[in-house]
Amino acid sequence: MKKVVALLLAAVLVSLCLAGCGKKGASKDVDYIKDKGTLIVGITDFAPMDYKDDLGNWIGFDADMAKKVADSLGVKCEFVEIDWDNKVLELNNKSIDVVWNGMTLTPEVTNAMECTKAYLNNAQVVVVSKSEAGNVKTKDDASEYTFAVEAGSAGEEAAKENDYEYTSVTSQADALMEVQAGTSGACIIDLLMAGAMIGDGTSYPDLTHTVELTTEEYGIGCRKGSDLAEYINKQLKAYYDDGSLQQTAKTYGVQDALIAQ
Repeated sequence: MKKVVALLLAAVLVSLCLAGCGKKGASKDVDYIKDKGTLIVGITDFAPMDYKDDLGNWIGFDADMAKKVADSLGVKCEFVEIDWDNKVLELNNKSIDVVWNGMTLTPEVTNAMECTKAYLNNAQVVVVSKSEAGNVKTKDDASEYTFAVEAGSAGEEAAKENDYEYTSVTSQADALMEVQAGTSGACIIDLLMAGAMIGDGTSYPDLTHTVELTTEEYGIGCRKGSDLAEYINKQLKAYYDDGSLQQTAKTYGVQDALIAQ
């Protein structure tokens, strides 16, 4: 009888311990970030979301909002360029605290991370030279090209889904460079990036976007089970309510893609 009671007490203690650990785990990241004094943001060079100004400072819609959230936490905001294909690994080993870089909310992403609500609409588009644009009016037309795509990106997934021949590169910026150099006939990048990076008045005036391959939404990724995602949700809601989210979106030309919070 004593053994039975002892076993029951042990089971209760284990359950309480697990419950306590679960509560602690669910709230660890906000406190962890406050304690260390920095919010480390994983990014790539991706205008108009995250890119450098003439002084080498990171700016962009996502960069500015990340700085604002860091301020609300009372910590510094630090940006780290990552290999996009390794974003989950970077999160889990705590090299970064959050992936905030125009990240598409794919099933793979939402299964591997604790993600915020969607905050921007987007699409994956085919980019070619202006001289080729008339030849790319449908997805089938695009199959004639060899694509450059960012490794681990929604653009790479779109290439796979459409059975396109492609080469993976480090970033979307590199994918554009491949088309500009003529080493790839086309690339697949985010529509919002295309709006900022190609066409008249940009660094790539001879490129244009054509077919939309997907429609999608952007979200922000934290470690699985992290309380940081919900904290960011609340902050973005507050910024939407006070109008600062919309104002920042207008600064970078993404206001039409903004999702109400």
